[in-house]
Amino acid sequence: MKVLLLEEVENLGEAGEIVTVKDGYGRNFLIPRGLARLATTGLVKAWQEERKQASRKLSKAKDDAEALAKEMASVEVVVFVKTGEENRIFGSVGPVHIAEGLAKHGIQIDRRKIVVNDEIKHTGVYTASVKIHPQVTAEVKVRVEAETDEA
Repeated sequence: MKVLLLEEVENLGEAGEIVTVKDGYGRNFLIPRGLARLATTGLVKAWQEERKQASRKLSKAKDDAEALAKEMASVEVVVFVKTGEENRIFGSVGPVHIAEGLAKHGIQIDRRKIVVNDEIKHTGVYTASVKIHPQVTAEVKVRVEAETDEA
């Protein structure tokens, strides 16, 4: 019996592979558990077309992420914080502050995708990494400045 694997099955194959198994194994184990379907010609063609479309979507998402990374490379996020002696910050600047700064530039990024490379405890210029896509990471310049009391 030939079956199309819907999920990875240990010692048998990866998702999307067509494998030959014994009739009882396919009928009594793989198909009832949703791990495989009977490999008909129509199903195989539909599965291949679905894989092509998914591949195109992933390619487009990666291209969009690379374009966003180029845009983010030219952006400098400025964060104003309260400081004490020797320009030491009260607290620290984290991903939330950087995400808010990017939003001011029109770039919406989830704070969980931002990784601060160095601990930001003083005023100055730092870099942060933003994981936009599994294969695309952007660097953002973060300039930390002291708030002024001109209000």
